[in-house]
Amino acid sequence: MSTPLLEAVAVRHAYGPLTVLDDVDTALRPAGLHVIVGPNGAGKTTLLRVLSGVLRAQDGVVRLRGRPIRSLGRREIARELAIVPQELLVPFPYTVREMVAMGRAPRLGPLGREGPEDRRSVDRALARLGLGEFAERRFPTLSAGEKERVALARALAQEANLLLLDEPTAHMDLGHRVHTFEWLREWIQEEPELRAVLVVTHDLVLAARFAHELVLLDHGRVVAVGMPWDVLTPERIAEVYGVEAQITRDAGGRPALVALRSLIRYGAGTDEADC
Repeated sequence: MSTPLLEAVAVRHAYGPLTVLDDVDTALRPAGLHVIVGPNGAGKTTLLRVLSGVLRAQDGVVRLRGRPIRSLGRREIARELAIVPQELLVPFPYTVREMVAMGRAPRLGPLGREGPEDRRSVDRALARLGLGEFAERRFPTLSAGEKERVALARALAQEANLLLLDEPTAHMDLGHRVHTFEWLREWIQEEPELRAVLVVTHDLVLAARFAHELVLLDHGRVVAVGMPWDVLTPERIAEVYGVEAQITRDAGGRPALVALRSLIRYGAGTDEADC
């Protein structure tokens, strides 16, 4: 088995008395599109922040290419991995080009000036995400889905070989959601020995369709990890998500999931006279 590019070993983290990650192990290996799924509050975003070095776990260790990530500076980390958060909070009405150019920050020289290669990298990222026509648009004027594409382009311009994406397609239409996962797989295959992607998502359909490895979190623990058809079983989905699901196989052998009905019952057993 190949050496992990990024790994977490026995990671634990809590916010006060609430444990959100409990003895979590996970690893990103070369050429892998790794997807983390789980219900709300499972610890998905916290795990991504710990893996990126933004948040320091209280126990356990995170290694980036074999080195403890806490021993590395932010600029060094940013040359290795790029993060796409759930939402970009922007205090000024930057243009789309300016937003994408921010991804070049770890690559700029000591004076922080853009050079020809920086501008070419921004142009490539804009083109790859279909944002060329938006280059001079002000970021706040874009739709939520378009903003997500800008965030992806900014990460691409960073030219890191590891991408950590938190709900990158939550506001996109179906076509752009599928396209995003397709180009992530294509991007990995351009340099498979160096690259890997970690995606946090609630979209089990796309996770099942595209993931090389699926990690299912619940209450801060890894419930299952492996190929999508091993992880996504009707019994496990019922237990973790409270959903009765039907799972079949598509033409390529991948699991295809259909949610039939919710098993969640709010206020079960409540006397109507007390309502």
